[in-house]
Amino acid sequence: MSPSEADGLPTDYEIAQDVDTDHITEIVEPLGLAADDLELHGDDTAKLTYDAIERLRNSDRDDGDIILVTGMTPTPMGEGKTVTTVGLSQAFNQLGENALAAIREPSLGPVFGVKGGAAGGGYSQVLPMEKINLHFTGDLHALTSAHNLISTMLDNHIKQGNELDIAVNQVQWPRAMDMNDRVLRETVVGLGGEVTGVPREDGFILTAASEMMAVLCLADGLADLKERVGRIIVAYDEDGDPITADDIEATGAVTILLKDALKPNIVQTVEGTPAFVHGGPFANIAHGTNSLIADDAARKLSDYLITEAGFGSDLGAEKFMDVVCRLGDMEPAAVTVVASVRALKYHGKDMWPADLDALDDPDPEAVEGGLENLDAHVENLRGFGVPVVVALNRFPGDTDEEVDVVLDHCREELGIEAAESTVFEDGGAGGTDLAEKLMTAIETNDETFDYLYEAEAPIQEKIETIATEIYGAESVSFQSGARDDIERMNDLGFDDVPIVISKTFHSLSDDAEKKGVPTGWELEIQEVYPSAGAGFLVALTSDVLTLPGLPSDPAAADMDIDPDGTVSGLF
Repeated sequence: MSPSEADGLPTDYEIAQDVDTDHITEIVEPLGLAADDLELHGDDTAKLTYDAIERLRNSDRDDGDIILVTGMTPTPMGEGKTVTTVGLSQAFNQLGENALAAIREPSLGPVFGVKGGAAGGGYSQVLPMEKINLHFTGDLHALTSAHNLISTMLDNHIKQGNELDIAVNQVQWPRAMDMNDRVLRETVVGLGGEVTGVPREDGFILTAASEMMAVLCLADGLADLKERVGRIIVAYDEDGDPITADDIEATGAVTILLKDALKPNIVQTVEGTPAFVHGGPFANIAHGTNSLIADDAARKLSDYLITEAGFGSDLGAEKFMDVVCRLGDMEPAAVTVVASVRALKYHGKDMWPADLDALDDPDPEAVEGGLENLDAHVENLRGFGVPVVVALNRFPGDTDEEVDVVLDHCREELGIEAAESTVFEDGGAGGTDLAEKLMTAIETNDETFDYLYEAEAPIQEKIETIATEIYGAESVSFQSGARDDIERMNDLGFDDVPIVISKTFHSLSDDAEKKGVPTGWELEIQEVYPSAGAGFLVALTSDVLTLPGLPSDPAAADMDIDPDGTVSGLF
């Protein structure tokens, strides 16, 4: 049940359908963008042209301040980062400030599965909601095709004589699809005789989990995109040397498929605030934020850019700081940590497996017990030298006593500002207090932003730094395969790139069952491999679910469409 339904409000879809949107050219005109700067996808959606992007990049206008929206360790239902991001951009504009939102594109897999869409909700969502959550401008389809073109050319090369001496058991590039179809996680291809191909084990991943998505979201232009695609490692030869997309001559064609997908999408919020919705990489095996090319444009068009990072701050925000900011040469002016009474109770009750219904019962003591998790996220973020403000995303059943426990703790114990946020129900008006506190935090900040580690530090040291200083691990254990991987990465010249650690988002630790702030535990690294096109190394702590399955009651089962085109069940 959505928050709207729980409180008797209209559904997200009903709210979206009731909004009279302006033509997208009217939305962006106050930003200094003309119709010629846009490639229209209907009246309410557009892509920014390459000429406009280049003009903005060369503009002498100062970059706007970046406000990153992240969160504490969430419940399985999520705590409202996207709602907060969209609502906060509206709140800034209600205060007379020039602000934009930049969020990720939804993937069809979660939309039809259990998570739902990624367009915000209530009176803080981006429109057209149904298009954004479904096919939108075709970016995800282009990425899927580009990814699978590499797979096709790779297998064709092997079939046509294998001049590169590719080891069929060392193919690193699976196939991709934008749907949660668990039966395709592990497959065998090439069956059917010599005319079909060379049999080998294969599998599928979700398009959002593809390195191609990370490549698209970190590229600063078409030339950079082509260079990144070319260096993607797709396999290894019999001598253990990497085989790239360039080696199988796939680079040019793949880049052609992505040339339009690289252009950032512009839409509007319920209140008419311009918003970029572009890209959507996983926040565990990739960096988990929208595209850099959208951020670059948005910073030139606004005084405040409100963007978000996936999962809790231990995964999303850390990667934003150490990967995105480093590769994008930018830094956040402030961070807001989204917390909720239910998430605090979730950690205060140490609930596993989760009895989510019990979170609806008033329990100020449980809220207080879960504050240690929020504290850990706040202190981690402070370590980067950025001001932090807590956004308490209030749900209908939260009591005043529970809310006061959180706000008082932040101000009196942590010494930071916190604000109650009701942007879901009230739109921008429900976030003006938060916006004002963030502006004050930015104006009074006297600290300097810094990364957690130096990129040139040894690979093992970088992993240990993240594990101990962000996750709170006592130590790190590298399995024999991981040690061999690190040695190999050093030999291949990947010793000076950022690190992406993949672990569960249900806990600060690597064990989803451990709530609060686990202590005395050891992080175990199973494997280290390169995302050479994206420009970082991935350290796996366990098997990563890169192609989720549908739940027993998938969201798709409750969706329908009437003969007149009216959609129901879409949130």
